[in-house]
Amino acid sequence: MRDLGRPDPEAFFLRRDASGLTVRSASEAIRRLLRQLGLKPATGRAGARPYKFRHAFAVHRLTAWANEGVDIHTKLPLLSAYLGHLNIIGTEVYLKATPHLLELASTRFAQQLRGASQTP
Repeated sequence: MRDLGRPDPEAFFLRRDASGLTVRSASEAIRRLLRQLGLKPATGRAGARPYKFRHAFAVHRLTAWANEGVDIHTKLPLLSAYLGHLNIIGTEVYLKATPHLLELASTRFAQQLRGASQTP
């Protein structure tokens, strides 16, 4: 029997009794919240969706690494594991080239070119 006074260590979203929400229950709770906030229509599949949080997290994490000057290629396996993917290919769908990321990539590329042209 589960100790109701302790949260499920594997659950991200919890009920008041500390039991974990199923993916379906968590998605429905987020959908209701999005509708209450006016970010999603009362019916239908239009508007924001709970799954977009994964996309936003992946892009924000990638952007933070880029801002820190980290070699993103070495970090992608970590992001894939965090998202629960077996490999980077499953993570590609979450990665979007935002204007800020493109600017960072362009700046790094220019720095690489300058460094290469200065080498004898």
